[in-house]
Amino acid sequence: MPGTYSYPGVYIEEIPSGVRTIAGVSTSDTAFIDFFARGPVGEAVRITSFADFERRFGGLDARSEAGYAIQQYYLNGGSIAWVVRVTAGSAQAASLTLQGGSPVQDTLRVDAASPGLWAASLQGGLQVAVDLNTRDATRYFNLVVREVRNGQVVASEVHRNLSLDKDDSRYAVEVVKNNSDLVRLTDLGLGQLPTPTGADVINNPTDPVFQPLGGSPSDGDVPGSSAWESSGGGALKGGLAALDKIAPFIFSILCIPAAASLPSAAMVSVYAEAVKYCRDRRAFLIVDIPADTDKPAEVLNLLNANGSLRDRNAALYFPRLEIPDALNENRPRNVGSSGTVAGIYAATDAARGVWKAPAGTDAVIRGANLPVKLTDLENGGLNPFGINVLRTFPVFGSVVWGARTLDGADVQASEWKYIPVRRTALFLEESLYQGLQWVVFEPNDEPLWSQIRLNVGAFMQNLFRQGAFQGKTPREAYFVKCDRETTTQTDINNGIVNVLVGFAPLKPAEFVVIKIQQMAGQIQA
Repeated sequence: MPGTYSYPGVYIEEIPSGVRTIAGVSTSDTAFIDFFARGPVGEAVRITSFADFERRFGGLDARSEAGYAIQQYYLNGGSIAWVVRVTAGSAQAASLTLQGGSPVQDTLRVDAASPGLWAASLQGGLQVAVDLNTRDATRYFNLVVREVRNGQVVASEVHRNLSLDKDDSRYAVEVVKNNSDLVRLTDLGLGQLPTPTGADVINNPTDPVFQPLGGSPSDGDVPGSSAWESSGGGALKGGLAALDKIAPFIFSILCIPAAASLPSAAMVSVYAEAVKYCRDRRAFLIVDIPADTDKPAEVLNLLNANGSLRDRNAALYFPRLEIPDALNENRPRNVGSSGTVAGIYAATDAARGVWKAPAGTDAVIRGANLPVKLTDLENGGLNPFGINVLRTFPVFGSVVWGARTLDGADVQASEWKYIPVRRTALFLEESLYQGLQWVVFEPNDEPLWSQIRLNVGAFMQNLFRQGAFQGKTPREAYFVKCDRETTTQTDINNGIVNVLVGFAPLKPAEFVVIKIQQMAGQIQA
């Protein structure tokens, strides 16, 4: 805006519209916590495919339930996953100390990027080589790293012109840390370049010049019940703490398939803590059932004996699944359904929206079979208790055939009975939480309230147009209130602004009733 109007004419001024776009958050990014043989311990890693999981965490491992769950997640439509590796005991990384100088001394330690036997196995592992064919052989060296499995090179890296001068832009420790997926370096302070292992590693990477990493690597132990439950920093606490650090990203679904392998009391304890965490993070938990729970009466007994599992932010599916195990000649492996169902959640969200129930003939289960076939009567005995079933039908195959939360038993008469209703509410809460951060410290009066109504109303109107709510008109579908009624003078004095948002949720057509009447005959007029 010009400071003064000094000459006759037309002046152009740009006036802010007051609209601050509220973006809908992701609804299907899924977190998996479990033991893996590879990958950083206690750190949440974002992956986008099963191939990405294989590269970062080593792929399937018979000791890891979540490895199979992640495979199923991507087979059934998953997109983004957050993977957290946890162990019991101490996992150690393979290492190799390079020497240099005269007399020869230790100058540089090479460690595998993550702990585990993967980097130092009899079938291969990590190997490194050094040469001095650089722009200045007195100051720089080249480092070649390769990963070998069963005699085949599966990954390799070349780091050129590295220096051990901390003031150099090519300081080896930092360059490798920022660019390598395989190794990390530790400068041992000698300042001498490592002795070359070959004349020209870059152009002639022959086997004799490579040195394998060794030392005393360890995968750590698979967490047992005491390790999962430990309140002082066990596997569950460590995994959840890692998820706390992914901001500004979020996760919306949590799967801990290993919990179903624990003794009953430990399983319930882990899931109770996990669902409490999900409530605090506006996320949804998919609960797996134990492998020996293969009868409808058994899953009912499980819930009846453990009421703490019942929560509006959780769902349970029966039965478990059988999938071909690539590590065991494709023989069937019994697995929990959480990864499979999470993938179906993601596929349904992408195709129809979070307000569509992730169930029905479109919710086809891929890459898995149902070892237990349920009848309509057995289905009817579980559904009223908030237990979702997986069914097999002619033509359609195996599908998800239930959409209730664990708060969805008929006798509870909960407003959060249905999964899509609850997940829609969580989506709205998180979207508005993130989209209204700008409101903090703004003057708490009508101009602010009108901006809030405008911005939230625009967000809700866009969802209404996508079919997220019941109602023919916006008035029937949702409302946004932020005024003197919601925010009193006492609230203003306390620095509080209250925004009331209501929506008419779409509820799934769980029971479709078709009435047929026989005509007794017509008298033609």
